[in-house]
Amino acid sequence: MMMAIKKAEETMHEDLGGPFGAAIIHENGDIISVASNSVLGDHDPTAHAEINAIRKACNLINTHDLSGYILITTSYPCPMCLGAIMWANIKHMVYGCSLDDAKNIGFRDDLMYNFINEGMKDEDILKVDQSLRDSCVKLFQTYHDLDKEIY
Repeated sequence: MMMAIKKAEETMHEDLGGPFGAAIIHENGDIISVASNSVLGDHDPTAHAEINAIRKACNLINTHDLSGYILITTSYPCPMCLGAIMWANIKHMVYGCSLDDAKNIGFRDDLMYNFINEGMKDEDILKVDQSLRDSCVKLFQTYHDLDKEIY
C-alpha cells in the first residue's frame, strides 16, 4: 500500500491525476506493477490507478488473466475499476479510503454506484437506449460459432 500511496503523491503533485495509486502483487509477494491515476495528464477519463496498474501488469507478464494476483488501491474502486478488477480475474483487493472518504473531498463514485443500483434510469445522469439488438446478437453468435476464446 505504501508504494501505491507514494506513486499517487508523485502524480498528484505533478497535477497528472488525483490521490489514487494502485499496485498488482502476486500471491507470493512479488510486486508486478505500481501505477497512479493519470486522468488529467493523459486527458483520459479511464486512466484510473487501478486500470493503469492492471494494464501495466498484463503487458509485463503478457496475459489478460491476473488470477493469483492481488490489487492494492488507495481508495475503494469506482464501478469501472471494480469491473476491470473482476474482468482481470483478480480475486483479492485491498483498499485504503472508503467511498465516503472519496465523496467527502468531492469525488462522485457514490453517484455512479447509486445510478447502477437504482436500475440506470436517471436520464439526467445518462440516457440508455438499446439499438439493433438482432444485428448485435448475430455478431455475438458468429463469435461463438467461430469457437473464439471467452474471457
